[in-house]
Amino acid sequence: MGKRSKVIEKEEVVVRFSGDSGDGMQLTGTLFSYTSAIFGNDISTFPDYPAEIRAPQGTISGVSGFQIHFGHSEVYTPGDYCDVLVAMNPAALKANAKWMKPGGTIILDVDSCDEKNLVKAGYHTDDPIIEDKLGDYHIVKAPITTLTKESLKDMGLDNKSILRSKNMYALGLVYWVFDRPLGHTKEYIQKKFKKNPLIVEANLKVLDDGYNYGNIIQAVTPSYHIHPADIKKGKYRNLSGNTAVAWGFLAAAEKSNLKLFLGSYPITPATEILQELSARKDLGVKVFQAEDEIAGICTAIGASFAGSLAITTTSGPGLALKGEAIGLAVMAELPIVIVNVQRGGPSTGLPTKTEQSDLMQALYGRNGESPVVVIAASSPTNSFDYAFYAAKVAVEHMTPVILLTDGFIANGTQPWLIPDLADWPEINVPKVDEGMKDWNAYQRDPESLSRYWATPGTKGFEHRLGGLEKDAVTGAVSHDAMNHQKMVEIREEKVQRVANHIPELEVIGEDDAELLIVGWGGTFGHLFTAYEELTHEGHHVALAHFNYIKPLPLNTYDVLKRYKKIVVCELNMGQFANYLTMNFPDLEYKKFNKIQGQPFTVVELKEHFKSLLEE
Repeated sequence: MGKRSKVIEKEEVVVRFSGDSGDGMQLTGTLFSYTSAIFGNDISTFPDYPAEIRAPQGTISGVSGFQIHFGHSEVYTPGDYCDVLVAMNPAALKANAKWMKPGGTIILDVDSCDEKNLVKAGYHTDDPIIEDKLGDYHIVKAPITTLTKESLKDMGLDNKSILRSKNMYALGLVYWVFDRPLGHTKEYIQKKFKKNPLIVEANLKVLDDGYNYGNIIQAVTPSYHIHPADIKKGKYRNLSGNTAVAWGFLAAAEKSNLKLFLGSYPITPATEILQELSARKDLGVKVFQAEDEIAGICTAIGASFAGSLAITTTSGPGLALKGEAIGLAVMAELPIVIVNVQRGGPSTGLPTKTEQSDLMQALYGRNGESPVVVIAASSPTNSFDYAFYAAKVAVEHMTPVILLTDGFIANGTQPWLIPDLADWPEINVPKVDEGMKDWNAYQRDPESLSRYWATPGTKGFEHRLGGLEKDAVTGAVSHDAMNHQKMVEIREEKVQRVANHIPELEVIGEDDAELLIVGWGGTFGHLFTAYEELTHEGHHVALAHFNYIKPLPLNTYDVLKRYKKIVVCELNMGQFANYLTMNFPDLEYKKFNKIQGQPFTVVELKEHFKSLLEE
């Protein structure tokens, strides 16, 4: 390869692949992110799907995107604005031009810019570059469709199959822009399409031709060079949040020596957890795809009663359907983990978009006094950790646990250092001891208030469970008024005592900071990046991020009361801020909320925090 005319050295870069939902942008972005991870960059990705299953082709509502932020140092977000945009049609350009960094590079398939597609995208002229005032950017007008057809014209493929390959042509060109090797993608193509050698040959050819096209146009196209990241040595793999959740449960099953059971109903964006665990029969996992959400959780409750580590997964409206059965698990005091991958609502809402609006539903969305433990993951990779600890809490404290993630975490990916399971704590199962005399179903551990787990078939420990109120000792049905109050109080106190077994809240930053930034769940990466940048600019801010929601860490009040200004940032109307107000009403909380189906941007966070500091 000849010497490149213009090489831009950067610490980090954001690339967005964008096109119609049938253009293969998710696969293209995934393959590029895998290659970058293997090259040694730290990465964070954000797949952005259209909300409609099949929106009209060529329209903005049908645009599918995949954004990747990779760099020489650690990255915590998929990035706000793009250095490079690959737009496969005018709608992709229209939807994403506003997210470009000044002077960035736009690779546009000019073959798609015919009158029909321009009108569909909302353009009023025949030149989208001039209309969107993009003259200050590096514009690569690449005839990707024509070149793909020319590349494959003699291979005997039909026109539809040829057009399906144009994403690989675009990917080859982007590999040239970033001087990335093609080997990993070629191996993937050979494995993915091994049953169809002609498709393998076609995709490999257009990948190479796209790369070579970069050599041809290098005189007018800048390329970027980003060094590998200096990260901890070890074996890594690129992991999505949903896969991490599934693997966390596998690890918990191993450390508890329990069989893992998942009873679930497919729902966006949680389905991949069901798919991942269904492939793990080799590890003894039992998966039941139920006919609806209610059946899914009820089978998990049955599996828990029978002595399995029981899981059910869902998203927003599915959690509402599971509400009565969660109450049954509370009453029966059975360990079960309910995973809620939050999405935009209400009702069907925005199935492919992210939100944090199910917090109050997780805390209180059941009839009666029905307390459960609520835990929230905050990144794709630590979803493994919090799935593991959600299972540990559920089993050791004999209580349902709701694990909250969201669409941003679930679909995003990060490099994950594969852990040594020997370093993870054991999960102590509170099974009945055959030496116990005069045992009763609601006999409790005096420290945790957890009842003991007696599985069917254990001689001398036969019992029944159900949804009617229980006698505080025997477990027999009881309608006694004082007994009911006692049981309500015990169930709440049992959940609160979990606080004795979770980490204290840690603050990033100084105790005397002018502003404490508070977040929970999947907003961590953006909040932390905003905190870091503000600190480097000389501002005195601190960050407290919550993963344990109910119960709150024991030192929560002591931390919050140190700061004169507290701002709670959420992708909802202020649910966590309201929850903190309920618990600590003498403190004042400012709110910063966003409900657009998209994560925060670091830019908007910094602007808001600076305005608070100036008050």
